[in-house]
Amino acid sequence: MRDFSYVRADSLAAARQAAALPGAMLLAGGTTLIDLAKCGVAEPETLVDITHLKGLDRIEVNERGATIGALARMSHVADHADIKIHFPAISESLWQAASAQIRNMATIGGNLMQRTRCPYFRDPADFPACNKREPGSGCSAIGGVTRGHAVLGTSDTCIAMYPGDLAVALVAFDAIVHLGERQIPVDDFFLLPGTTPDREHAIEPGEMITAIEIPGSAATRRSTYLKIRDRQSYEFAAASAAVGIEFEADGSTIRDLRVALGGVATKPWRARAVEAALIGKVLEPDTVRAASLLAVGGAVDHGANHYKVELAPRVVARAILKLGETA
Repeated sequence: MRDFSYVRADSLAAARQAAALPGAMLLAGGTTLIDLAKCGVAEPETLVDITHLKGLDRIEVNERGATIGALARMSHVADHADIKIHFPAISESLWQAASAQIRNMATIGGNLMQRTRCPYFRDPADFPACNKREPGSGCSAIGGVTRGHAVLGTSDTCIAMYPGDLAVALVAFDAIVHLGERQIPVDDFFLLPGTTPDREHAIEPGEMITAIEIPGSAATRRSTYLKIRDRQSYEFAAASAAVGIEFEADGSTIRDLRVALGGVATKPWRARAVEAALIGKVLEPDTVRAASLLAVGGAVDHGANHYKVELAPRVVARAILKLGETA
């Protein structure tokens, strides 16, 4: 870890100004940034401490939806009574992420800014070829051990999987990321690798996440986050699904459906084809399973990660049918 300057921001304006400096990085919970610095991936010239900014840890829930401050701790949001009632998928995605100790430290804004867990990206000493670290150097993962890599949203330059859980639920429910003067849909906040895999987020120098806004709906109230992983504790998803559903008055015809995938793509992946296939249909197991296959349309595997192509639709179907059982 190389030497760096430390700045403690005493206002939002000061934080933005400092964040615009070349080589500056924001420090909140530090659970991602410190890891990246230790392994030599992140080399900040200036650390801008924003942990003391007032008002950015608020959690507000009303009839329109929820607004969650960027400095709210993951554990506080997961345990918030109104979030658990009106946005159960949000709560579930958070308490299934990381360890209790990390959830107590990590912030919502930092969670959205976390970078891939691709082992090739995080090991610059042994794998210098990584387009995320050094654009144009190549991708060590392609042709390497690919079991944990993405099958959706990949390109010839990068197949790294997006590791987070919360963002999957946020994408399913059309959340908005507040960047101060600018607001963008969360689905647009995360970028596909394309030819520029080093740029993962649509955030500009001098901007910082201040809050996440989640519109409320019947689908957010009847929602769930289902995560399949190799072990039950402290593990990233092999495949996951955030699902919300609203039924017609008959209790079986689907009026609204939200589906997003995690663990299988280079960014949180909205499964709009599944939604379109099931809205207006009666919820029946065979219909749901057939539609869930659309979740992996266009998937490209690299051998060892082929199982994700089969696993993801099963996770989607299980999540939808689980909500149907509670209707």
